[in-house]
Amino acid sequence: MDLSTQRIVILVDKSFEDLEFWVPKMRLEEEGAEVVVAGREADKTFTGKNGVPATSDIAARDLDADDFDGIVVPGGWAPDKLRRDEGVTSLVRTLDEQGKIVAQICHAGLVGISAGIVNGKRATGSQGIKDDLVNAGATWVDEAAFRDGNQVWGRVVKDIPAFCGELVAALKEQTGAATPSA
Repeated sequence: MDLSTQRIVILVDKSFEDLEFWVPKMRLEEEGAEVVVAGREADKTFTGKNGVPATSDIAARDLDADDFDGIVVPGGWAPDKLRRDEGVTSLVRTLDEQGKIVAQICHAGLVGISAGIVNGKRATGSQGIKDDLVNAGATWVDEAAFRDGNQVWGRVVKDIPAFCGELVAALKEQTGAATPSA
């Protein structure tokens, strides 16, 4: 089964991690999902840490969580900007409360911390945010990628394949589109 009925938000802001944005976006589109790019502002082009641009379709504050099946928060330095925007944190918090997929990789856990969704969860990311996650009540796990309930976690760039695998599997299970195991 594919994800053709799924609508996913992916966040973007200045100095996002290029691969952590583009690879999951393309992977989800490959599965048939509609991916909406949201930032703190609509129709703004941001440059990734490695120089690849991405343009927001809409401001996060203008989205309704009821219209989406999940959200992907890439890393880089963008999460430190995104976490300061109430539209972003409210969207992430609401999607999490609805039990929808919230996927975070590398520094993206900073957004989860500010949204108040990591307490009591297993979490990972860049070593640089380990203390932040632990201080917010998460249990640090040094693994490439995994799920804790509706939250999908990825560590760093080299773990993108494992992160995307967990993300796609979680979305398929959420909608009952997963292929049953033999």
